[in-house]
Amino acid sequence: MDRNRILELAADMTLEEKAMQMTQLSPDMLYHLSPSNLTGPLREWKFDDKQLWETGSVLGPSGAAYLRKLQEDYLKTSRQKIPLLFMSDVIHGYVTIMPIPLAQGCTFDPGLCEEAAAVVAAESAAAGLHVTFSPMADLVRDPRWGRVMESCGEDPCLNGRMAAAMVRGYQGENPGDKGRIAACVKHFAAYGQPEGGREYNTVDMSRGVLRDFYLPAYREAIRAGAALVMTSFNTVERIPATCSKLLLRRILRQEWGFEGVVISDYAAVEELMNHSVAADALEAGEKCIHAGMDIEMMSGVYAGTLKALLEQGRITEEEIDECVIRILELKNRLGLFENPWKDADEQEEKELLYCQKHLDTARRAARESMVLLKNQGALPLGEAGKVGLAGPFACTGNLLGGWHCEGRPENTRSLGEALQEKLGDRLVTAMTEPFAWGGERDVPDGAEEAALGLKDCEICIVAAGEPEWETGEASSKTNLRLSRNQEKLIHALHAAGKRVVLVLFSGRPLEIGPVLEDCDAVLQAWFPGSAGADAVADILCGSYNPSGHLSMSFPRSVGQIPVYYNYYNTGRPAEAKADSYVTGYRDCPNSPLFPFGYGLSYTDFVCEGLKISWAGDLLKASVRVRNTGKRSGGTVVQLYIRDVSASVVRPVKELRDFRKVFLEPDEEMQVEFSITEDMLSFYDEQEKWGWEPGEFDIMTGLDSEQVETRRIFVPAGAGREA
Repeated sequence: MDRNRILELAADMTLEEKAMQMTQLSPDMLYHLSPSNLTGPLREWKFDDKQLWETGSVLGPSGAAYLRKLQEDYLKTSRQKIPLLFMSDVIHGYVTIMPIPLAQGCTFDPGLCEEAAAVVAAESAAAGLHVTFSPMADLVRDPRWGRVMESCGEDPCLNGRMAAAMVRGYQGENPGDKGRIAACVKHFAAYGQPEGGREYNTVDMSRGVLRDFYLPAYREAIRAGAALVMTSFNTVERIPATCSKLLLRRILRQEWGFEGVVISDYAAVEELMNHSVAADALEAGEKCIHAGMDIEMMSGVYAGTLKALLEQGRITEEEIDECVIRILELKNRLGLFENPWKDADEQEEKELLYCQKHLDTARRAARESMVLLKNQGALPLGEAGKVGLAGPFACTGNLLGGWHCEGRPENTRSLGEALQEKLGDRLVTAMTEPFAWGGERDVPDGAEEAALGLKDCEICIVAAGEPEWETGEASSKTNLRLSRNQEKLIHALHAAGKRVVLVLFSGRPLEIGPVLEDCDAVLQAWFPGSAGADAVADILCGSYNPSGHLSMSFPRSVGQIPVYYNYYNTGRPAEAKADSYVTGYRDCPNSPLFPFGYGLSYTDFVCEGLKISWAGDLLKASVRVRNTGKRSGGTVVQLYIRDVSASVVRPVKELRDFRKVFLEPDEEMQVEFSITEDMLSFYDEQEKWGWEPGEFDIMTGLDSEQVETRRIFVPAGAGREA
């Protein structure tokens, strides 16, 4: 359908039809069912049948048969035969669940991330969905916030690369193509920095911090072609993002040229009244229309106020049409006017969902996402002797993580099953009772019995962590330690003379300092998805050499949080003086327990010989990487830059590029990075993007702390793009 036809459709619509096209509801409401997720202010809004069957999109439906019927029933009532949009939170998998996004960030492999997203798209499309509310490009620095699991981490460069990869994986060349869906980047903006790590809380930061750290990943997702953007619940500069002209008009549309659809988060339009920026629904609707917010999710402000606002002259019909036309253009881009069912196909659904090919991708993604944090010769497991397995994640399928859509823990292979296949009768289990759903955040105390039951095992694997339902939305926590009885189990096994391998399942970095000394090895497995148990077993038994590197720093103590690598230095940096009058703590170092970019391997790598050279106006950095160990493996070579003296304070270092490399024993590789203008640039006090001539520290290494540094002077006119 061409644009003229879309304009004709919009011109022919009544105001009520336009308002409902701009409203998203639960599909259950159309059939007068009681939506299980119906919360908040939507209860107060009353929609008649005519309105319900004019809504432009629905939230959270699933299943090809159901969605085909829903679309058929809808089109029978639609005067203009404008199809419904089906949207859902398919964050890291539909039925075949990939590792959580925070774990995918640890792969440092955008290509693999794109491949995983393509699997998610194929399953979602066959099930009839059109849009996923993913990727979440929020930068995260506070693991107390439960939704860090949905982000790819604390760094703008990595986060942006992975968000763009997910967009490409979901949409391909065109979201209307078979097996593709539209991506909605969220939560715009700065949702990842709530005060105190508390969900839905206020966000307050300077404009420079917002632009330097928090906006770049959204921008990369937009550049990759994301079809939609979702606003965040929080305020930015004292204005809720849902009605922020700064974010939605100036930055998103004017500066970045975004022409797609903007949708609110759940009931966020109505919540402007709670924020005290709207006295009533009329003012809430007025502010969101002026900001260019196209679709209101799960509340009835637009449906209930647009007529009055128009009659009172508080909004214009042009503003309404602007929103409606963007929605129609999205439906057209998806090909829904020609084929309202798109890819919904019951037979393909049966063939694709949870198929072996998709599970193989999930297994590769899980293996590459896991990070070996410590290893004192305990891993990989030897070929002889009994191996103990204990802990609440030993014999459970609850390995999927929050937002696992249609994934089924009861159909997910457990670590015990995966290890049994590899170890046979060498495997001995004890104290494997899982967390009780919704119960105490601990397991029964069986530490002494476990130590006794595993007395014949020289090495014991403890599969520990946090319950998967304690991660995700509305899952903020102040205590990030393992539960009391899990810590007691680790201490008891160590005291019994066992070599302890801790396998951590979590949706966030945990505070593991209290047990670290009693562990001979620590593998951070995250919530690894449908094939996660097999991936863990592959690593423990040595058939895969871990290659993941941390996408988020691990704190020594909750009291340090937020702790992150790319901080601003102060006038009294801790490392500058030996006295007490420096920035620091009396009882804890400033540094993290494990820094961003950190990850061990079963082999050893050396990264050295950093050289800086010029090729015309282009600056290049090259470094030599060598596998000095006895087996093949992968690592991540990281390039960091520091602006030594600028017009505004700059971070002590910033990741600007990275390469994941795989080397055979004794193999050596020269890794070269091109240093462009963008890598030297920042937003100055006037919010202008650019770089300033002067001295720069160029750093390379295998994590953010252990780097080799060269200081160079870059004169005006240098550093041009390749």
